[in-house]
Amino acid sequence: MSEAVLTRPKVEKPAHIPDALVYEFDFHHDEGIARDPHKRVLEIIDETPPIFWTPYLGGMWVLRGHEAVHKASRDWETFTSQAMPEHQLKALMAARPDIPLPIPINVDPPMHSVYRQPLQAVFSPRAAMALRDKVRALAGDLIDAVKGKGECEFMREVAEPLPVKVFLDMLGLPSENYPEYRAMAVEHLQNTTASPEESMRLLTKVSAKMRPTIEARRTDRRDDIFSLLWNTEIEGRPTTQQDIENYGVLLFIAGLDTVMNGMGHGVRHLAMNPDLQRQLRENPKLIVEASEEMLRRYTFTVPPRTVKEDCSFLGVEMKAGERALLFLPAADLDAVEFPRPEEYELDRENNVHIAFGVGPHRCLGSHLARVELQILYEEILARLPEFRLDPDRMPRFHGGHVLGVDSLHILWDN
Repeated sequence: MSEAVLTRPKVEKPAHIPDALVYEFDFHHDEGIARDPHKRVLEIIDETPPIFWTPYLGGMWVLRGHEAVHKASRDWETFTSQAMPEHQLKALMAARPDIPLPIPINVDPPMHSVYRQPLQAVFSPRAAMALRDKVRALAGDLIDAVKGKGECEFMREVAEPLPVKVFLDMLGLPSENYPEYRAMAVEHLQNTTASPEESMRLLTKVSAKMRPTIEARRTDRRDDIFSLLWNTEIEGRPTTQQDIENYGVLLFIAGLDTVMNGMGHGVRHLAMNPDLQRQLRENPKLIVEASEEMLRRYTFTVPPRTVKEDCSFLGVEMKAGERALLFLPAADLDAVEFPRPEEYELDRENNVHIAFGVGPHRCLGSHLARVELQILYEEILARLPEFRLDPDRMPRFHGGHVLGVDSLHILWDN
């Protein structure tokens, strides 16, 4: 570990935390994550207990064992997603409608259920399947555009524009402006400060960019999510501009960053495994199973929580107000749950991964994500010859709440 990492600010260990549970891990700036995130995750698993505490970023718990993550994800009464109590949140929404809040991801039941319900139909399995032709056509166009070059930087040329353009179209936002939207999403997701003011500034910036489209859909209804939301009621009342902007910042941030990283990890694995490429080309029906094992092997999201009240969780004493990370990438590489977790096994018997989370905050867009991932693998294997990593430009990654792929250069022989 470099001197730069060693000198990052740390906080003192609280008295109730035993030394045996302390492990120095800065999930935003860890050098191993930047080099090879899931190799580093396996190292962390080998070196830590299922729950540990890190002094970085103000100090926080990291739940990395499958049992711990699964249980905490469902126990919203102990591990809250809310930044403040519900009555304070409602008061803030009433007093400051100019501040967008990414609802329902940052609220718990029952308020969470009330605000999640209007989105259920939009992201249902049936709705996702209805988008297959659109996703396939766009994937084909993007891959064909690079096919003749014999190489591409996959993230920039395929993985970013594919899910981003699909999602912007669903929202009704102008797809030609996707580089600007994408830059704002990255700015938000890679914000490593603990400042609520900075988070609010970034969300307000996103909301302002979407506002003209949202306002236009109040009277000019179309086949998009914003139009649907104007036709929706929440607890018996019509949706407001504030409601839709709150939904918008959540969908914007979630839709513009997550799936592309799943694509990056999956295509990297294919590029390193020509035998798997050949197997899937010979039998494309296996791509569904292959995609699920990719999601388990390369789970990439790290949702944050806050301990709501003093508790003993799986024998670990925690105090109200302490922060906790649900380290999903490690949970899906836990040998207690998945034998030989480091191995990619296409015919793995138990592949009930939690890449999309579990409990009330399970990813709303998981059905759409699965459609996009499977179609991307189908199209890249059908349209490109055997591809491999560029040995002179190896992949680069980043940490944070998404273990993301910054660049992925691949080559093939035409």
